[in-house]
Order: sequence, then structure tokens, then C-alpha cells
Amino acid sequence: MTSHYAEHPAMFRNNPLGFILAVILIPAAIGILILMVWYLKCKSTLLEINDNEIILEQGLLSKERTELNVSGIRTVKIKQSLFNRLFGVGTLSVYTAGDNPEIQVHGMPRPEVFRDLVKARQSDAE
Repeated sequence: MTSHYAEHPAMFRNNPLGFILAVILIPAAIGILILMVWYLKCKSTLLEINDNEIILEQGLLSKERTELNVSGIRTVKIKQSLFNRLFGVGTLSVYTAGDNPEIQVHGMPRPEVFRDLVKARQSDAE
């Protein structure tokens, strides 16, 4: 098992039909624009877990950074459609206290690895 997770949302694997449609629209020039915006949106989001923290960085020009201590995490929820499961991506939601997730990121590769790392870090802290 890997001991580190630092991933950007996936483009093609998260929405293969949208990706194919954007490629088809390249001759109309709108496809290039869609792919560029989509690529920048994916690359400007980074979810990372290191020793005792989960860090979510979002934004290209202005940044938003959310940091959570692993010991304060109550639940990690993974949501995957059939296509998401086939392509190995999913929506990660991280809950601390309350009913709303502190962190929610769509299209993350290997979401089960992220969940397993959180559980391992929590058991190491006990």
C-alpha cells in the first residue's frame, strides 16, 4: 500500500463522454476552449494527505486552502457511478463534525487509497 496521496481530479476518466464530445467539437473551436477550461480546473485542484493532515488546494490565480487534521475526521465517503468505478475515480467527501462535508472533491483517482490512508493514519495516532 502506498503511504502518500497527492492527486488532481481526472479529466477523461471522470467524464469520458464529455471529453469525447469536447474533442469532436475541436473543429468548431469551442472544443479547444472547453478542454482548456476543464484542464485548468482540474490542475488547479490538488488533494493531498501527508503525515497528519489532509490538504485541499483550489484555485489558479487566487488560492483557497483547506487543512484538516486526520485525528478530527469522522467519516470519509466515496461516491462512484458505474462509469466512475470502471475508470477508478470517485467523489470524495470528508466529514468532521456536523452533517456537511468539510472537503468534497469530484473526479478523484483512486479514492479508496485516500480512505485507507486516512484510516491507517487514524489508527497510528491511537
